Amino acid sequence: MTLIKACIFDLDGVIVDTAHYHFLAWKRLADELGIAFTPEDNERLKGVSRMASMDILLEVGGVTLSDHDKERLANKKNTWFVDYVERMVPEEIFPGVKQLIEKLKEKGIKIGLASSSKNAKTVLQRLYVEPLFDVVVDGTMVKNSKPDPEIFLLAASRLGIAPADCVVFEDAEAGVEAALAAGMKCVGIGSRDQLGKADRVIRTTSDFQAADLATLAH
Repeated sequence: MTLIKACIFDLDGVIVDTAHYHFLAWKRLADELGIAFTPEDNERLKGVSRMASMDILLEVGGVTLSDHDKERLANKKNTWFVDYVERMVPEEIFPGVKQLIEKLKEKGIKIGLASSSKNAKTVLQRLYVEPLFDVVVDGTMVKNSKPDPEIFLLAASRLGIAPADCVVFEDAEAGVEAALAAGMKCVGIGSRDQLGKADRVIRTTSDFQAADLATLAH
């Protein structure tokens, strides 16, 4: 039987809710462009790269821009987002997540972060949890967005753990698909309707216990 040796966490929706800040920043940009952008539209941006998100926003508004303008506006949005993030407080981490990671580490489990966000390290620093992670892989280190498995495979490689011995915690459908494509086990955080392909689906990250790893062994 193969035992789980590493847990790889997505950031947004799994450890903390930065989606709210992304929405505020995208909404601010949409308002500037005269685009009506709703929380429902924002759902389409979850786990998607910044430039792909820019394309979705423009599609929602029926707006066409040059690549140069898209890059400029995406960077503008990111500046606003970073401004919001830099005001985050440690209390914003989801209840029970820090304790779960500490319990996993006590069991000798390696801990990785794999987030499409280019600001992942800043968020971890604001939450005072960066030292808990053996490896942090973010959007600056990969070429392909989820559902491509690149980010998870890179995290496993840097942890020195075979993909088959890793479990991923994800809240987005694209992330679940990426984890499975990487040959890893996956725990979906959220709705079974959306994340049904995961090996297990739970409502919140804190619903998982360190002892539950044994149920994912194969």
